[in-house]
Amino acid sequence: MIKIANQEISETSPPYIVAEMSGNHNQDFNRACKIIEKAKECGASAIKFQSATPEGLTIDHSSEDFIINDKNSLWHGKQLFELYKSAVTPWEWHKDLFDYSKEIGIDCFSSPFELNAIDLLEQLDTPCYKIASCELNDHELVAAAASTKKPIILSTGMASIADIEETVNLCQKNGNDNIVILRCTSSYPATAKDSNLASIPELKKIFGKEIGLSDHTLGIGAACAAVALGATFVEKHFTLSRHDGGVDSEFSADPDEMKMLVSECRNSWLSIGEVKFGKVESEKESIKFRRSLYVVEDVKKGESFNENNLRIIRPGYGEQPKFYRLILGKKANSDIKKGTPMDWKYVG
Repeated sequence: MIKIANQEISETSPPYIVAEMSGNHNQDFNRACKIIEKAKECGASAIKFQSATPEGLTIDHSSEDFIINDKNSLWHGKQLFELYKSAVTPWEWHKDLFDYSKEIGIDCFSSPFELNAIDLLEQLDTPCYKIASCELNDHELVAAAASTKKPIILSTGMASIADIEETVNLCQKNGNDNIVILRCTSSYPATAKDSNLASIPELKKIFGKEIGLSDHTLGIGAACAAVALGATFVEKHFTLSRHDGGVDSEFSADPDEMKMLVSECRNSWLSIGEVKFGKVESEKESIKFRRSLYVVEDVKKGESFNENNLRIIRPGYGEQPKFYRLILGKKANSDIKKGTPMDWKYVG
């Protein structure tokens, strides 16, 4: 069984919803605290940070390799080092952000992007580690996180089944089988068409782990669909307002969307239920609107049931309509009043 803080991650528990702050603090500590507050107000299970330094992610270099040239990217034309400089959560904020999250009662953890970040997060007693998609192949980082024996959440954007298997095996070799695997599409924003959520039950079948979604789409549809397909963990980038700008703001949920996402993911989970047919308790009164056999004219003892005195009508308290032709022509064994639900005890 996998638990993050005090919440179990399983199909029998409500989905664990993570609000990803990422760089949406816009280098403003007070804004970061406000994002944590809003995540709590929206009902998110946790707030997540990113623990990195520009130097831990890349080098300060201006050759073409270090410039984002994808014209469809939100960050087209940016130098990697400069982008990360504006996005990282300052090292010195971490303790205060962790403390504040605990103070207001929301789980908090982070994605480490370098080995030093794991040292920092261990000092802060993080309850788990999230490995970002682009770090999935960083075996030094994964091994260090796994060796803490805390739950490992693996995001799998761009990863093949072989890539995922290799990383899962690496965690297990380091004594850690507390693994959650997240379906992810590493484009920003991702389209619904590219989400391929049918992979969720397949990942569950292949790896036998809890499966979730790291969601970069706009809106809440993909998250709700993922939960309906068995996702037990959902991560969504979160900001106070997309109008405020920021490196990730364009594909982040605002508070209204996050509140709805939490509510509707929970409803999706509740609606899965169990394999069950026939009436459920809430349908008990709906039998009034079902059809059955009713005596619709007074019938004397010895009189035959016919199309004038026996009909298929609502409500559903009489015999099943399938017996209509069987009863027609048979005689009543007692007087029956109009409006009486038909019963085999009257036939004889």
